[in-house]
Amino acid sequence: MLFPSRLCSCLTAALFPRTRVPPPRAGAPAAGPGSVSVGGSNLHIPAGLCTTAGDAPTEFTSVLTTDIAIEAVAELLRSGQCRRVVVLTGAGVSVSAGIPDFRTPGTGLYDNLQEYGLPFAEAVFDLNFFRSDPAPFYRLCQELWPGRYAPTPTHRFIKLLEQKELLVRCYTQNIDSLESAAGLPKDKVVAAHGNFDSASVVTGPSRGERVPIDEVKEAVAQGEPGWRKMVERHEGLVKPDIVFFGEQLPPRFSQCIPPDFAECDLLLVMGTSLVVQPFASLIDRPPQGTPRLLINRERVGEGGYGPYGGGGFQFDAPGTADRFFQGDSDDAVAQLVDACGWRT
Repeated sequence: MLFPSRLCSCLTAALFPRTRVPPPRAGAPAAGPGSVSVGGSNLHIPAGLCTTAGDAPTEFTSVLTTDIAIEAVAELLRSGQCRRVVVLTGAGVSVSAGIPDFRTPGTGLYDNLQEYGLPFAEAVFDLNFFRSDPAPFYRLCQELWPGRYAPTPTHRFIKLLEQKELLVRCYTQNIDSLESAAGLPKDKVVAAHGNFDSASVVTGPSRGERVPIDEVKEAVAQGEPGWRKMVERHEGLVKPDIVFFGEQLPPRFSQCIPPDFAECDLLLVMGTSLVVQPFASLIDRPPQGTPRLLINRERVGEGGYGPYGGGGFQFDAPGTADRFFQGDSDDAVAQLVDACGWRT
């Protein structure tokens, strides 16, 4: 789970407050071939990014030619047309760090949780189950606690965007804090599903009390004797502030969305299955016509994918500025760095 990262992916849409994705603005000016309307002005979209009725792909594998899509996005960055980038990440960006994702058959976290004797895989992140039997989660924490894994090239690429003053914010489903490990300032990250940066008491008379995260880390490392002593000291179960089933997302998530996406002129979506709401609906938050690039092993988040049956990527639509890179994010960002001339 990347550890950290994976947690986000394990949550289902029904367990998070949903935010309805606004429909396309009525009366928005039509964009001709090679341009789209963003915030009332026309933005030139390189040919590799903008498809028309005549060249709209019909096969999954032909949605894009990798080099063309990467070069098209790189041109937007090189030319200065796009300087306000919002990045969305999921478990896939941390897999190369050695953290398994949740859902990959045979290797995903859910397929490897049988040893914990859980009634169902997701129970390890279920708040009610944690209250009744905290041992499985504390054992899992020993494996997932941040510090065991190093940032990936993708995390370093996001840091590079920040260094070049192109990054508005990175929204991540991951709880591994690898963004911070890569040097990204905390104010540039929205951990939608929390992380291991802080901890709280979640049961008993001290519920809500903050607990030093180093104390929790030490207790978890000592195994059952350690975490049981911690529970006794605080008169209740203590857990890192990661979002479990039955819990609300951090307030920062909803607070940052309006200003961040209002100024977004390029959206990069990497390594996420886009099945968890409300995170998945973020792809529809930028102004209509904003270039969006999905970097993933498979196509996800297309029209009708969401809880309201609308929105999503329109890879095959005439005049679309949506593109799909099929593959690993580390490979994609390496090509982007080269295409932008940023390699040193």
